[in-house]
Amino acid sequence: MSEIGVLVVDDQAMVRAGIRALLELGAEGDDRGDRIVVTAEAANGAEALEALRAADGGRIDVVLMDIRMPVLDGIGALQALRARDDTAAVPVIMLTTFDSDELLFDSLEAGAAGFMRKDLEPAELHAAVRRAHAGEAVLDPAATRLVVRRALAGRARAAEAERRIAGLSGRERDMLAWVGRGLSNDEIAVQLSLSPGTARTYVSKLLTRLDCRDRVALVVLAHAGGLV
Repeated sequence: MSEIGVLVVDDQAMVRAGIRALLELGAEGDDRGDRIVVTAEAANGAEALEALRAADGGRIDVVLMDIRMPVLDGIGALQALRARDDTAAVPVIMLTTFDSDELLFDSLEAGAAGFMRKDLEPAELHAAVRRAHAGEAVLDPAATRLVVRRALAGRARAAEAERRIAGLSGRERDMLAWVGRGLSNDEIAVQLSLSPGTARTYVSKLLTRLDCRDRVALVVLAHAGGLV
């Protein structure tokens, strides 16, 4: 069984220890995915970038990062990470208390794979890491509502979203709607009676056709366009 290496970034040592403990519960893995291992920790964004630089892409597959931190905050670290060729594709899940929709939206704009609460259950954390590693969006329902509220702040955004999805086929609209509800490719395949490979192909085509940077952008577009 292979491993998914995780970098935990938070300025509070107790929080880092708690996240490590949550990940180590069931760390041996199961039939849903590979073993999850905390391979590095950092107390701020600058240390996170150094950890990624030292790892050289070999031991860190997913980053769990707080937003508010000293020296360099989560958004600044995420922007710097995305600007580097060697780390641009590393998925980053932002850990938050959801006290600011502005920070959530800014993080998504910077390229976050999604958000999770800091008080989540072990099974939720394991699933989030595995989904991010698989290239899927990780959005807590509360975070999705906040982000969509910001996206729909102006009527022009909603009109633009409706225009972009107007040319989709019925099956493509169904696919986008299920993505918007936060389902994984395997879950969408079950809903639409498709093979997982076909579901992945549909999502890839949607990303290209709708000019969306990532799956998170598809989620926001589905909500903004009224499909969810």
